[in-house]
Amino acid sequence: MTTIKRMPVSLGLLLALCALAASVAQAGDWPAWRGPNQNGVSDETGLVSSWSPEGENLLWSAPWTGRSTPVVFDGRVCVNGRVGEGIERQEIVGCFDAETGKQLWEHRFNVYNTTVPFNRVGWASPVGDLETGYLYAHGVAGQLYAYDREGKIVWSYFLTEEVGHASGYGGRTQTPLVFGDLLVLSFVSGGWGEQAPPRHRYFAFDKRNGDLIWVATPGNFPYDMNTQSAPVTATIGGRAVLVTGDADGHVYGLDIAAGGEKLWQFQLSKRGLNSTVVVDGETVYASHSEENIDEPTMGRVVAFKGTGSGDITRSNEIWRNPLSAGFPSPALHGGRLYVIDNSANLHALDAATGKTLWQHHVGTVGKASPVWADGKLYVPETNGLFHILKPGKQGCEQLDQDKLTMPDGRYAEIYGSPAIADGRVYFTTEAGVYALGSKDAKPARAKAKPKPDKPRPGGKPAAERVFVAPYDLTLSSGDSVRLRVVALDSAGRLLPVPNVRWSVSGVQGSVDAGGRFSAKAERPQVGKIEVKVGDLTATARVRVYPELPWSFDFEDLAADKHPADWIGAARKFVGGEFEGRKVLVQPSRDRGLQRGFTFFGPQQLSNYTVEVEARGHQQGRRRPDLGVIANGYTLDLQGNHQRVQIRSWASEYRMAQQVDFPWEMDTWYKLKLRVDVKQDKALVRGKVWKAADPEPAAWTLTVEDPLPIESGSPGLIGYAPADVYYDNLKVTVNE
Repeated sequence: MTTIKRMPVSLGLLLALCALAASVAQAGDWPAWRGPNQNGVSDETGLVSSWSPEGENLLWSAPWTGRSTPVVFDGRVCVNGRVGEGIERQEIVGCFDAETGKQLWEHRFNVYNTTVPFNRVGWASPVGDLETGYLYAHGVAGQLYAYDREGKIVWSYFLTEEVGHASGYGGRTQTPLVFGDLLVLSFVSGGWGEQAPPRHRYFAFDKRNGDLIWVATPGNFPYDMNTQSAPVTATIGGRAVLVTGDADGHVYGLDIAAGGEKLWQFQLSKRGLNSTVVVDGETVYASHSEENIDEPTMGRVVAFKGTGSGDITRSNEIWRNPLSAGFPSPALHGGRLYVIDNSANLHALDAATGKTLWQHHVGTVGKASPVWADGKLYVPETNGLFHILKPGKQGCEQLDQDKLTMPDGRYAEIYGSPAIADGRVYFTTEAGVYALGSKDAKPARAKAKPKPDKPRPGGKPAAERVFVAPYDLTLSSGDSVRLRVVALDSAGRLLPVPNVRWSVSGVQGSVDAGGRFSAKAERPQVGKIEVKVGDLTATARVRVYPELPWSFDFEDLAADKHPADWIGAARKFVGGEFEGRKVLVQPSRDRGLQRGFTFFGPQQLSNYTVEVEARGHQQGRRRPDLGVIANGYTLDLQGNHQRVQIRSWASEYRMAQQVDFPWEMDTWYKLKLRVDVKQDKALVRGKVWKAADPEPAAWTLTVEDPLPIESGSPGLIGYAPADVYYDNLKVTVNE
């Protein structure tokens, strides 16, 4: 989080005040996965009560393989998913014409540096911004993209290499949120500096250019590295509050204008939360299916007051219901809370008391969230079922049920919820994108295009806080970047702050009067850029690297300390000593994740070679893996398998190749990985040999990738059921 010193000066006196003009969702839009009101409810009428995959009320369908909710805005239906076979497997984002189903554009991108399997790719739903027309998508491997209407990438972040985004086999990935000028995204990360410990963090970006504005870390150590609870916004006590389920089992209320400062916390579970909350006024509705904190049962639904400060777990609970509902998010309408439990039973709860009014069976697996619209509930079920129901006081009437199947006859999975827009129902499945409605329901055409480069004016600051943007920088020596100082109003609008004073600490370089920082470095450095505005202060974090080549012998690295500039290295890659020489150690772990990775240097690096000396220790029957990363590719020397492998994607060997390679424990080896990216392919070459021997002329493995990873930070990766040692690490430009 941006470091601020609170002082009695009024920030408002330093800003030119303008009239507040917040963006409002237009009728017919469904720009976010739980709808314009973040509660799974639409005001649309005239919606279908039945349909058929064979044609009844099916306006169009389009080939697509997805598992999340589409968004509908500005005459477009936008989705993400997975595509391709074999070496061509990728993640994909695209948009369709909402009226005709014609595909307007698509963007395919590689999945790498992750263990997420292919069938879980495309997990998070995209989000649309009505003001700029931009679409934002969060990939399972940590890519964050902003697209304009034509599908051109406006800005991007690869969060894994830049801030330590965690993605694992579970694949659960959070959906972004647009609020005012901010794009807010949460995930578990382990970065550098004060962000090195793994925590569930909340990142607020400038939605127009991708500048990071603030980072909040409200919680404790995450019980689960992959969760999917997405934040929502609410006005509580006159403040814009981010209400969100966390990987540590708490629901938090964060002050958006104050940089995500924690207002309160409510502990719901002993493990991470996956269901998104619903907020109505000051009341928060939340559910889970993990172990409860106060009794030996699994799961519950609760309502509590999202007011006060500190720990409100005991003081603010209104009611609880012992339902186990861990994945679908509730829909709230007309005093009813509609909840799907894990066994795909739909429950109607009295929103005031939590009493179960009735339940209705909709299938076997409850993962998709229900949507209320036009007096009906639209309820998908994971095993290919799509229900249209009419809820009543005493029960629920089944209006329609259809089963979607794949060409081979098995059911088509449905994980996302429907989107309601312009008299139509849109949803995505493993078998395609579907648009349901009557022939008379015409979707809105594209509105007049706003000007994304001209933000709407904001009001007065909502907190005595200022921020340096971008908040987090990774630069090469000689680079320069223009810094801004901003504040936030209650609608999430960024306000420029004048009359600032700059200073730099920890790194070479300087900031001129206009806010441009010019970086210098003869060695990797970390530091801060500080700004003063009256008596207020704020800082930006910065890493600066010299031009290649780099060489690391770890002689200056203190015992049990990780390199200060490395991403994800805390407790995993630390200084040590082996037979009188200073080395980097990946220590064995008896519990928790034994596989770790770390990155260093700018993400934009390309066409380079990484070389390191490495040694694995055998403990009983346990033998480690050890490897290097370059340009998004991994060279992995595997102990138990006694082989060497080149890959980009650990769970899907998309372009992987391997050969048997008998190697000895407690012996130093050299690993060398070279990546050359040229035109439309990457040539990836690796070799391994005993460090005491001359380097062999031949490469151990050579792989050609027709879908090249164009850039990426260098790094190390290892599996450490027993200690792994590294030394004499080098990164050089390819000749």
